[in-house]
Amino acid sequence: MNSAYHRRVVFPRELGNSTSRQLQHESPTLVVPVGSTEQHGPHLPLDTDTRIASAVADALVTRLRAGGGPDWLIAPAIGYGASGEHEGFAGTVSIGTPVLAELLTEFARSACRWAPRVVFVNGHGGNVEALRRAVTLLRHEGRDAVWCPCTSSNADAHAGHTETSVLLHISPAAVRQDERVPGNRAPLSELMPEMLRGGVAAVSSLGILGDPTTATADEGRRIFAEMVDACAVRVIRWAPDRGGMLT
Repeated sequence: MNSAYHRRVVFPRELGNSTSRQLQHESPTLVVPVGSTEQHGPHLPLDTDTRIASAVADALVTRLRAGGGPDWLIAPAIGYGASGEHEGFAGTVSIGTPVLAELLTEFARSACRWAPRVVFVNGHGGNVEALRRAVTLLRHEGRDAVWCPCTSSNADAHAGHTETSVLLHISPAAVRQDERVPGNRAPLSELMPEMLRGGVAAVSSLGILGDPTTATADEGRRIFAEMVDACAVRVIRWAPDRGGMLT
């Protein structure tokens, strides 16, 4: 009884703050936030997607650990992604789909030597193809790796109402309130052909697709809760599709 109680007390929550000895006899599920470093208009920080993925992953782990069952461990975020469509703006650092896919693959191959399951929590739409490639290969190799998107209903495309609201909730000091201005509010389907030719800069000189002026912290709280709820349902179910995405 004492040893079981001691194990529960010392089992770490964060990979970065753990020691090898703490994990030596454990079998945690590793939760890995995946984001990007890319422009988000004049009002949001470059690491917006990473902040959102990290916050969702953190809230997810908190909920899953409170529910008991397997041990859950959160990894430091992977903060660079496939962001080529934003390279027309200073500050963007994109490693591209092939490199990101290889990074995710090698990450999970190594982590799965001691963690029986790995779930990537993705905060950037441009990472989807890399996640599909990596996780499909990992699962073909027999590793129980999956991925989960940070999604909400009726979200706009980039640096608009949705992301600005979430940042006002999870990281309000990072939002430059006096720089919030509307961007291109046309449907993404209409913008995509020109974006494929010239990136986001071809359709929005500000880098905004949506309207951040309507964002509020209360709305961000609702959207964030929706993201966490959706991820929790997917992770508990653990039913990946053919591309390794939890459904």
